[in-house]
Amino acid sequence: MSNLPITEVATTSESDLLDPAPGRRMELPGFDEEFVDFPDYIVRITDRIWHERRVELCLDYYTADCAIHTMAGDIVGADTVVANTHATLASFPDRHLNPDNVIWSDDGDGKFYSSHLITSPMTNLGETEFGPATGKRIKVITIADCACRNNRIYEEWLARDYAAMALQLGHDPQVMAEAQAAKDKADGFSLIEHHAADFAGVKARPLPLAKAPENAVADPEALVTFVLGKLWTPNGGGDWLDAYDFRVKTTWPALRSLYGETEIAAAASEVFGCFSDVNFRVDHLAQVPYLGGAGSDIAVRWTMAGVHSKEGIYGAPTANPALIIGVTHWRIISGRIAEEVTIWDDIALRRQLAS
Repeated sequence: MSNLPITEVATTSESDLLDPAPGRRMELPGFDEEFVDFPDYIVRITDRIWHERRVELCLDYYTADCAIHTMAGDIVGADTVVANTHATLASFPDRHLNPDNVIWSDDGDGKFYSSHLITSPMTNLGETEFGPATGKRIKVITIADCACRNNRIYEEWLARDYAAMALQLGHDPQVMAEAQAAKDKADGFSLIEHHAADFAGVKARPLPLAKAPENAVADPEALVTFVLGKLWTPNGGGDWLDAYDFRVKTTWPALRSLYGETEIAAAASEVFGCFSDVNFRVDHLAQVPYLGGAGSDIAVRWTMAGVHSKEGIYGAPTANPALIIGVTHWRIISGRIAEEVTIWDDIALRRQLAS
């Protein structure tokens, strides 16, 4: 076993990420010997599939029955991953997936979990689901959460900022969502019904109202419960500065760039305040050191269930149930959230409300 530390993706150069010093840095049973640790596995298989354009490697790195969950619906199987990857590259041939971070956990029994924060600069040179090629250069943030064992991804949760993609290509996310909802009706499909079981599951297990942790690094579960269950939940109450640094820099869907606790509090009120009976469920939590332990990076995948009952950024209330599958990355410095990236598919949310 090498004495080198486990790869901290956020602070490692791209050249070192793609050509690490050899030698295992952690126990990684069932994974190919070439991978020095689990974040190395995630970064390098992504590079091979997308940048080397060896798309068929998805058949080696995904299980045949892998389930990929998105707010717009689920897909199954490595063959489908191959087809979707080719389709994306046809629309954006120069797409590059910059590995901003990999926050991971060892979940036991040979299972590892990664939350991969990706920024993708790319040029629209082919038709997309939004329409013909525009030739525009855009940038989209994705967080891909993957459950892995024996050198393969066996389940994935994909949060991509489709609203940001639509806006940069010159489209109105609300118009796109209404068109998708109309097609759903014509096809006899209901995104609301697709999410019904998950909606009921979230409603059945509301988060408790928790106090802010004394030490967010030592007690990330308490931080998550406090933020989602008290700060983000409408009328939850609580002091935002108990969790957030006053200089916090935040990225939210649809090109929202926020600064300070006042702006993120307003954004949470705008989004989640449109819904009543709001519940959050914590689906997965992972934490890794930042700058060798000077700080901490936390990834939380969560699901929100609520009823669209109030006028706001999503228009007139529809009384429709709505489910959000989101992933949040927090950087903790001096005990407070200093940076946040939160991603969900805002078009898929609007699509449920237009159904």
